[in-house]
Amino acid sequence: MSVKPIKLGWFLGNSFGVHGWSQPWAGTGPRDWWQPDLHVDLARALERACFDFMLLEDSLFVPDNYGNSMEFYLSRALRAPKNDPLPLVPLLVQATQRLGIVPTISTSFYPPYLLARLMATLDLMSRGRVGCNFVTSTAERAAQNFGLDAHIEHDLRYEMADEFVDLVKQLWDSWDADAIVMDEKKGVFVDHNKVHPIDFKGRFFSSRGPLNTARPAQGHPVLVQAGNSPQGQAFASKHMDIVLCAVSTAAEMKAYRASLREKVAAAGRDPDSCKVLYVVMPTVGETDAEAAERVKRRQAAKEKAPEMALAQMGSLTDIDFSVFDIDAPIAELTTNGQQGTLKRFLKQGKTLREIAANYRYGYEDLVGTPDTIARQMGELMEEVGGDGFMFTGTVTRRYVAEITDGIVPALQKRGLSRTAYAHEHFRDNLLAD
Repeated sequence: MSVKPIKLGWFLGNSFGVHGWSQPWAGTGPRDWWQPDLHVDLARALERACFDFMLLEDSLFVPDNYGNSMEFYLSRALRAPKNDPLPLVPLLVQATQRLGIVPTISTSFYPPYLLARLMATLDLMSRGRVGCNFVTSTAERAAQNFGLDAHIEHDLRYEMADEFVDLVKQLWDSWDADAIVMDEKKGVFVDHNKVHPIDFKGRFFSSRGPLNTARPAQGHPVLVQAGNSPQGQAFASKHMDIVLCAVSTAAEMKAYRASLREKVAAAGRDPDSCKVLYVVMPTVGETDAEAAERVKRRQAAKEKAPEMALAQMGSLTDIDFSVFDIDAPIAELTTNGQQGTLKRFLKQGKTLREIAANYRYGYEDLVGTPDTIARQMGELMEEVGGDGFMFTGTVTRRYVAEITDGIVPALQKRGLSRTAYAHEHFRDNLLAD
């Protein structure tokens, strides 16, 4: 078996929001959800385990997609309330030394110049440790919050995103790396010949430039994306350093990676420059039998409350699944929201009850003791190829410890995960073998 270290990330769903509500081992997290303590603890634990990065998901609306009401979502703290994750970034950077921190930005609603300046500032402040997760946003309610009557059409959003990223990369390049000379004898702080307007005029955006801050420490912050649709993959293949793959079987992982690497090569890039990380949600026990029993309990809970999966999917697709007969065959549906996610969702069964019981956001077949799971992860990576894994799941300090103090040390013993950071910058650690 290959012993090449794998990359590790953490996908923090619900980001700067409520974690562990009504769950065992939630501690004070739900009560103090607006405080940064849980997130700081998570970041420190991830750095002790030598993770590459922590990704902060975000959304910009209160869902009302299930039962045509906000009640279901708000009463269960499902996707709301949620704070803006950007103010968390400096706190997480201050609490760590090498861990990459990746906030989420909507290319549909954020001004490109403002985003380029913000990320350049954060990258300089962090000494080269931030990334940016680009999303096009999927919800009609989010669009209405920004003054639109209806959301921009799905494919057009990706055309806008492509131009958006092209623009912000040019803005980051508007300062040469050696523009700041600080020559006291000549009385010159910045060499003006090394700062350049970009005069960008596109179909959707324009900007004269240059930025009024320096080039980011990494040149460009690490760029991340998680689109599963064909348009999302095409977008990722042109620009992204990391792509998240959220599928539920090894065969899907292998097919996704092969398809994406072909697109990256077709875009004129080295396929190895775009890291594919598979989303996983392990179940840990002190024995394999205990872990298997936990899986059974979780599955029973899913089958008892199918509306949780249906409401979650509704918020991603703008489809109200409460209007359908849960036990009748479901027809093919279309959406202006997350098209790839909906397609995978509907493949999980014939009726909504079956689909809700079977649906998985990522790969959930990592079950057992930490050592068992480490072995499974090594075998899975050997089978499908790729670069690493993105952990996710309901965040409690117990769950974090199961991974950072259980699974990762077992990976390290097998030579599958780094035991120290070799570089200062996020990008350099990501690209290192």
